[in-house]
Amino acid sequence: MKNFQIGQAATAQRTFTQNDLVEYAALAGIAQTPRVVPGPLLGGMFSYLLGTQLPGRGTNYLKQHLEFPQPALVGEELTATVEIVRWRPEKNLVNLRTTCGNARGEIVCQGEALVFVKDVE
Repeated sequence: MKNFQIGQAATAQRTFTQNDLVEYAALAGIAQTPRVVPGPLLGGMFSYLLGTQLPGRGTNYLKQHLEFPQPALVGEELTATVEIVRWRPEKNLVNLRTTCGNARGEIVCQGEALVFVKDVE
């Protein structure tokens, strides 16, 4: 098992395009294409980080809470960050702060995730 540290973090950047929103609407069965980046696409940035970087492969989501203080706009670069805020090795649990901001430093999504890390590679 990996040894995690409080404050350990990982980030990823992404710019969503209008075509991404058209594809999202088609997959979600939404008749009208959203005008701003939908919450599930922002949440997907956290899923990507949790499953590939921190904690990594084998991470199992137990719960996630997200808030959206302001809209994420199409065409702006977004930076998602996951940061360990609590590590309970005896239970194989990691609590992480999740934030996503734009290039102006504004938070467009924030929350917490709890993951089970027994099988993390």
